[in-house]
Amino acid sequence: MNSPLRVGIAGLGRLGQRHAAALAFNTPNCKLVAACSPVEAERALAREQLGVANVYEDLDTLLQDKNVDAVVLVTPTSLHADQTIAALKAGKHVFVEKPLALNVPDCERVLAESGQHPDLVAMVGFVRRFDPSYLSAFQSVEAGEIGRPFLVRSQTCDQNDPDGFFVKFAPTSGGIFMDCSVHDIDLARWMLGRPKALRAFATGTIALHPGLQACGDVDNGIAVVEFVGGAKAVLYASRTMAHGHETMTEVIGTAGKLLVGEHAAANRVVKSDQHGVRHAVLKDFYERFEAAFAAEMTAFVAACRGTSPLTLTLSDALEATRIGLAITRSLQSGMPEVV
Repeated sequence: MNSPLRVGIAGLGRLGQRHAAALAFNTPNCKLVAACSPVEAERALAREQLGVANVYEDLDTLLQDKNVDAVVLVTPTSLHADQTIAALKAGKHVFVEKPLALNVPDCERVLAESGQHPDLVAMVGFVRRFDPSYLSAFQSVEAGEIGRPFLVRSQTCDQNDPDGFFVKFAPTSGGIFMDCSVHDIDLARWMLGRPKALRAFATGTIALHPGLQACGDVDNGIAVVEFVGGAKAVLYASRTMAHGHETMTEVIGTAGKLLVGEHAAANRVVKSDQHGVRHAVLKDFYERFEAAFAAEMTAFVAACRGTSPLTLTLSDALEATRIGLAITRSLQSGMPEVV
C-alpha cells in the first residue's frame, strides 16, 4: 500500500484530542480525513485546529464515508464493543482504546466479528507495550536474562484530582481495576508469557473520594492474580497520589529482576539544595507515555498498510477484561474469585 492511510477518529475528549493531533501532524504514512463527536466545540476543534475536512456528529455517518480506511475509537468504554463491530462491518480497520469491553461476552462478539474480516486490522490500545523501557524489559525477559519470570508487581497511580472527575464516570468506567489496572494486567501476562489466569483476590479503600462508595468503587486498590504454573501478579491502583503520576512495574525471575519506571522521574536530573534532594515528577499518564502513544499509532498504521504485523491481539484484550472483571468481583465480594 503506497498511499497514506486515511483515518477517521471518533471521540475528541482529553485523550481523543491528543490522538487526533498525533494523527494529523506526527504519524507517518497517514492522513486524518474525518472526525466525529456529539459535542460542537470538539467538532469545531477538529475543523479549525486540526484541519479535518469531514466532521460528523455520529459514528454511523463517519463509517459511511468511503474516503476513510481506518477508524480510531476514543469513546466511552461502554460503547467500545458495538462500535468496533460496526467499524469492521463497514470495512474499516479499527483501533479502539482500552479496555475492549466491560464484559467477556462483548469481547467475544468482537473477536468473532474480527474473525470474519481477516483482511482488517483490529487493535486495542495497550500503550505500555510500545514504551521503549517496557519493550526493552520484555526483550530482556524473552532473552532469558532474568531466568524464568514468576512474579510481576505493577502499579498505576494517578495524581489526586481534588475535583474527582472520575467519580462522575465511575458508574460506567468499570471501576478502578478495569479503568487503571487493565494496563498492569496486560503487562503481567505479557512479561510472564501469556499464562492463563486461575483466580484473583482484591481489596481496597476510599481515602479521599467518598462519592465512589455509591457505585462500589475505591480510590486505592490492591489485587493478586494467580496463573497456571504458579506465576503471580500483584497490582496496585491509586487515584490519590500527592506528587504526580507514578507507573512502575517490577518483573522478578529465577536469575534476577527488572524494574521499570521507579520514582516517576520526569528526567534524570536530581537537584540538591537547601530544600533537600529531589527530582521533577510526571504530572499525568500522557506525559509518561507520550513516546509510546506515538509508537502505538505508528504501529497501527503500519499494520493497516500491510508493512508490519501486530503482536498485540484481541485475545490479549479479552483476557485482560476477564481478569479485570474477576478482580472487581473480588473487591465487591471480599472473597477470591475464579477467573
